[in-house]
Amino acid sequence: MLILGIDTSCDDTSAAIVKDGRHVLSSIVHSQVKLHHPHGGVVPELASREHIRNILPVVEETLK
Repeated sequence: MLILGIDTSCDDTSAAIVKDGRHVLSSIVHSQVKLHHPHGGVVPELASREHIRNILPVVEETLK
């Protein structure tokens, strides 16, 4: 069985494919550290917009 997992933290957008619950076939993480660094911490509005911008490319790259 293949499982596609999608996760967003406050400043990361991630996706992975796992086979049989044990073997990671693909794992992609897009970090927002550079975006938030000038502000001294995570800015929720910026993080939200960045998740929207990144979720599809992250999932597409994971599925390649």
